[in-house]
Amino acid sequence: MQAKRGFTLVEILIVVVILGILAAIVIPQFTQASTEAKTNSLASDLQTLRSQIELYKVQHNADAAPLMASFESQMIYCTNAAGANAGTPSKVRDPANGFSFGPYLERVPENPFNGLSNLAAVPAAAGVGWAYTEATGEIHAGDTIAGHDTL
Repeated sequence: MQAKRGFTLVEILIVVVILGILAAIVIPQFTQASTEAKTNSLASDLQTLRSQIELYKVQHNADAAPLMASFESQMIYCTNAAGANAGTPSKVRDPANGFSFGPYLERVPENPFNGLSNLAAVPAAAGVGWAYTEATGEIHAGDTIAGHDTL
C-alpha cells in the first residue's frame, strides 16, 4: 500500500498566513485609489460647474449667477437674455423667439461622495449634493467629508 501524499496542516497554515499578509497590504491600496478617484471626479465636476456658471453670467451680462430655484432649468435648457427658459425640455436653440443661450450643462452632475445632484444655500446641510451661493455663483461640494467641500 502506498501512502497518500497531501499537504500538512502546517503547510496550509503558512499559505493562509502569507495570503493574509498580502491581502493586508493590497486592500488599503484599493481603498486609497477609490477615494482618489472620487476626489478627482469631484474636482472635475466643480471645475465644469464653475466654468459654465461663469459662461452663463458673461452671456447674460449679469453680475448674479442663475437663481437657485431655477438653476437646473437655466443650466440645461436654452435661455433668453433675461435667463428665462422656453418652459419645454427642448435643448435646441430658438433665436427667433429669443432663446439663443445655452444649454450649459447636459445635466447637473452627482456629487461622487454622496450621489446627490441637488443644490442648497451655503452653508449646506447634510443630504445636499452642492452648496451654492446664488449672489456670486460660487459652488462647492455639499458633502460632509473633511476637505472635499473646499475644492
